[in-house]
Amino acid sequence: MYNPQLETFIVVADMGSFNKAAEALYITPPAVTKQINLLEKDLGLQLFNRTHRGLTLTEAGKSLYKDAKYVIQYCKDSVERAKKAMEEKDNIIRIGTSPMTPANPIVELWTKVQKSHQDIRLQLIPYMNSQESAREILKNLGTNIDIVGGIFDETMLKLRQCAGMELSRQRICAAVSLNHRLAEKEVLTYQDLYDENFLMMHRGWSKYVDELRDDIWKNHPRIHVVDFNIYSMDIFNHCENSDDILMVSENWRDVHPMLKVIPVEWKYTIPYGILYSLKPSTLVKRFLKILQNEIKTGI
Repeated sequence: MYNPQLETFIVVADMGSFNKAAEALYITPPAVTKQINLLEKDLGLQLFNRTHRGLTLTEAGKSLYKDAKYVIQYCKDSVERAKKAMEEKDNIIRIGTSPMTPANPIVELWTKVQKSHQDIRLQLIPYMNSQESAREILKNLGTNIDIVGGIFDETMLKLRQCAGMELSRQRICAAVSLNHRLAEKEVLTYQDLYDENFLMMHRGWSKYVDELRDDIWKNHPRIHVVDFNIYSMDIFNHCENSDDILMVSENWRDVHPMLKVIPVEWKYTIPYGILYSLKPSTLVKRFLKILQNEIKTGI
């Protein structure tokens, strides 16, 4: 930032005296003299003509005086802007969002309480739903992204090294191409899935999904379960370009415009909520507490 001796220089120039400047600055005259001498030494310029009548600015002093006030005010304004930016940054919740981790449910819940907490603002940060990016984002929550909304269970949280707060239970549904024979149905039965390829995340991904898998294998062997490893746009495109049926969460209705998400007669659900760092910031803790209270109030 600017040299604080510039402020002393301005006061001395305005007062025309070391003694009067010292009174205005609430310091001793020798301290004022020392600051001016150091400033002149650092700049390699003589700023004042010193006579028994007092002080007058040299030509170099006059030139510096014109710019010094602007420099000082500009620097002060810069500091204020920096402080404001820091305050605003500290009050922003950065929400990671992707087709498979939509922020809509979190934002919709927040709008119900936002008026009472206007100091907190939300910032949506899009990211790609690849296996690598999902792993890094969840492992490093609190660095560039504070929270992510998504389906989860304890297994996922442990694997991804993050924490989770449940907001709701989402039905496990089936997604089909708009051209699929089942697309006209509003609810599917187990029998509708017979002799079809049913794409499911691999065993161990979620205990809730594994419960459905075990039910299918034990009681409905005519449903052909096909494993895959990661939810990405590729698997949704595969579903749209084939007759395969994809297991999805009900809040993924808008992921792919050419797929229809249809409930199935089973009762299987999976938790949906907020994923956050194991060591959340004070602001994130406050944000989560506000939403938690809203959920309890709405029950």
